[in-house]
Amino acid sequence: MTATLPRREETRRPPAAPTAPRRRADRARALVGAAYAAPTALVVGLFFLVPLGLVAWMSLHRWPLLGKPRLNAPDNYTGIADDELLRTAAWFTVKYTVITTVLLFAVALGLALLVQHRRPGVGFFRTAFYLPMAVGFASASLLFLGLLSDEIGPVTDLLAWLGLVDGYVSWTGGSPDSALASAVLLVLWRFAGFAMLILLTGLQAIPTDVHEAARVDGATRWQAFRRITLPLMRPTIALVLTMITTGSLLAFDQFWILTRGGPDNSTTSVVMVVYREAFVRLDLGSAAGISVVLLVVLVVFNAVQLGVLRRRSS
Repeated sequence: MTATLPRREETRRPPAAPTAPRRRADRARALVGAAYAAPTALVVGLFFLVPLGLVAWMSLHRWPLLGKPRLNAPDNYTGIADDELLRTAAWFTVKYTVITTVLLFAVALGLALLVQHRRPGVGFFRTAFYLPMAVGFASASLLFLGLLSDEIGPVTDLLAWLGLVDGYVSWTGGSPDSALASAVLLVLWRFAGFAMLILLTGLQAIPTDVHEAARVDGATRWQAFRRITLPLMRPTIALVLTMITTGSLLAFDQFWILTRGGPDNSTTSVVMVVYREAFVRLDLGSAAGISVVLLVVLVVFNAVQLGVLRRRSS
């Protein structure tokens, strides 16, 4: 008969303290990482944080373009609610953002699905769809201004030859609807290829085994797209929607060059109001106040948008 000996409790040894060479190596790695991050931190500080602080300080002053600033807080913020032009511009900017976001995302997603799979000639179409991004936005706006001109532009003559329009048509200044449509068409032509490229990256990141398993289970293309493709692409969709909405809320070039805010300020955006306050009325303090409010709205809107998309994804 054998007796079992009681188990000896294992004692846990405390982790050994790092040696001096190990500590020196850790400090060296930390210094190397800080050295790599220092240029980026310096650029962000000089060209983002410092100007942001200056704008916030300017918004608390009566700051003429040529003259001595004077503290008038919070008059620049309380006067925003009484600015009728700003209210009109805010409503137009929201309407333009909704229209542009829906159309641009739909066109970009359609193009991404069109060129998703490898087939003969698909590389040419991918390049052709992305090619307008090589043109600067101001240059693209001037190009559309020439094309849509009622004096030298070929669009009106071509549509008249096809029998679609009759006589004189002013695309950029005739009516608010035609001016808005011209700007939206310009944005679609310029940015659809860029959004397509981002969405195409998200589509190609989905494993092919998932779609093959769905086809084996008898899922239709629409069911696979709605139940598999869209849920797996939510992070990419969130990025694209955030970029589109932010760019639309900050719209300036297309309206300043194409329509000059007309007719009758019907296509004046919020950023155009900031420009007029600063360089037409020469009131930098009022322009800074509007800019700060616009920045807060953008941060809140993007945070809510990303939060909703992430919560649905989880």
